[in-house]
Amino acid sequence: MRSLILATATRILMPMLLLLSAFLLLRGHNLPGGGFIGGLVAAATFILHSFAFGPQQTVRLLPISPRGIIGSGLLVATGSGVASLFKLKPFMTGQWKLMEFASGQSLHLGTPLLFDIGVYLVVLGATLIIILTLAEED
Repeated sequence: MRSLILATATRILMPMLLLLSAFLLLRGHNLPGGGFIGGLVAAATFILHSFAFGPQQTVRLLPISPRGIIGSGLLVATGSGVASLFKLKPFMTGQWKLMEFASGQSLHLGTPLLFDIGVYLVVLGATLIIILTLAEED
């Protein structure tokens, strides 16, 4: 049985929850939060969609399979560690790049953010595999 209220609420909440997930990912760079909790919030968003529309619809909603999400997350996280080897530094040593904008503002980007993005993707993919597999069993 599908609930009209849950389906409508899910359509409204999904963009906000995914935005919160991205905020938690980016906030964790200097404050509590990061890839793990951001990935869990993103997975919870897709789980809510699965409750409202069914696991088959949720799988169709995803641009790539959960296994592909895990693989890309592992690739990004490993790449963030390998970047330091090109500068003859130990594996996983943070590397930073200062980006200056025409407005006079600057932004420090580093490999720890790439690692957090990799963790985010791995947590999202692993959680989706577990939950969607359990949901399809019903």
